[in-house]
Amino acid sequence: MRKLLMLAMLGAVLCLQPVQAQDRELAKSLGANENGMRSYVLVLLRTGPKRVPDGPQRDEMFKGHFANIERLGKEKKLVMAGPLDGVDGLRGLFVFATADIDEAKALVATDPVIINGEMVAECHKFFTSAALMALGDIHERIRKK
Repeated sequence: MRKLLMLAMLGAVLCLQPVQAQDRELAKSLGANENGMRSYVLVLLRTGPKRVPDGPQRDEMFKGHFANIERLGKEKKLVMAGPLDGVDGLRGLFVFATADIDEAKALVATDPVIINGEMVAECHKFFTSAALMALGDIHERIRKK
């Protein structure tokens, strides 16, 4: 009983501790609103009308695709990218650090898989945590070079 009373008192004290205020500098650097949120464009990559046959041309196309992802990530324009399972033709996704669909379409248009018709892009406005902007920096710290 005494332990239970001590735990209850500790819980009450912890509840009285002030909630830490928003880190305004961090929020600003990530483009966050007062709720820690921001706008992005989510791009779904679907199987396109023209499959590039296996061989050197396909290998080069995908090499360029990954180089483009790397470039856009370093420029802080691409926040996240990754493959999907292929169900219903869904091949991958991009999340761009812009709220402007036309800007995202222009960025997607630089990708060799789009240029070659291997994939097509479907763009959607997306609103979520501004912390997603820190993903690239965290990834660089944890990936094997």
